[in-house]
Amino acid sequence: MKTATSSIQNAEISLKQSLIICDQLRGKRLESGKNFLEALIDKKNNLDGKFYPTTAKKFLDLLESAEANAKVKNLTAEKLFIKKIKADKGYRYIRPKSRWRFRGRRVKSSTIQVEVEER
Repeated sequence: MKTATSSIQNAEISLKQSLIICDQLRGKRLESGKNFLEALIDKKNNLDGKFYPTTAKKFLDLLESAEANAKVKNLTAEKLFIKKIKADKGYRYIRPKSRWRFRGRRVKSSTIQVEVEER
């Protein structure tokens, strides 16, 4: 089977929220996954009463990138399924403040990867 991959390194989203969305998207068709994420962003659909809009936007960008990579490899967009999707812990760094005497806020990041397959 032909596959296409895409990833985002050090996205400023929560790992916990990323794992929840990964579990929802795994094994779905690419179009239904994109529709699900758009519904989360528009607050028409929820997961246990939460919407996760910033995380859903990052995942939507990731799926669109994977779809573009699949088109370059001459895969049919209607036949694409999400084969693998995972989120890993990224770097932790300190976001700077505007004044020198204040300490910045520690920021966590996540690395998300997706692999789509034509079935």
